[in-house]
Amino acid sequence: LTAPQPLKPWALATPSAEPIPPQPLAPSTAGRSDPPAASPLKDEGRKRFQRGIVIHRLLQSLPEIAPAQRRAAAEALAARPAWGLDAAARADVVRETLAVTEDPRFAALFAAGSKAEVPITGMVKGHVISAQVDRLAVTANEVMIIDYKTNRPAAARAEDVDPAYIFQMAVYRAALAQIYPAHLIRCVLLWTDGPFILELPSVQLDAALASLS
Repeated sequence: LTAPQPLKPWALATPSAEPIPPQPLAPSTAGRSDPPAASPLKDEGRKRFQRGIVIHRLLQSLPEIAPAQRRAAAEALAARPAWGLDAAARADVVRETLAVTEDPRFAALFAAGSKAEVPITGMVKGHVISAQVDRLAVTANEVMIIDYKTNRPAAARAEDVDPAYIFQMAVYRAALAQIYPAHLIRCVLLWTDGPFILELPSVQLDAALASLS
């Protein structure tokens, strides 16, 4: 038998306090204001609501289709009886959606290689970020993020965008900047009630992120 050995110093030391875990943050539900949705209960509200759903579906699926075939595919999807759209409404949805996807300013967002429903995680100013962006495109020099707003009134100018949306995109931008530090991160909102697309200026995004403590 061996003689008892004295305890190691660490066995007698008071344990250090457990580190406080980072506070989670869901950018899309971060307690900021959110514009009221248009009611889908009234006749006009139902039409806008259905239009928004169809446009969202088209924006998600059309980039996976060759450009020359997109109009036919859009017309076929919009014509499904379940949507309840008349001929005029279908034509408007197809025309306006293709106008967005073919806009040269945002071509990368709807080009081959762009992705829909992309999860992102990261740490921003001590907060754990876990979110999903509606569409993401990465080129040699840029990262473009797009977030769809369905059944909400569109803002005509960047100054009129609700602060909740600015904050949401600012957090996404900060998280992705850590992954792509050499890229320009561009943030775009797209209201499906239109549809209407708008890029957010960096100065607004910087100011919104500064409010996060």
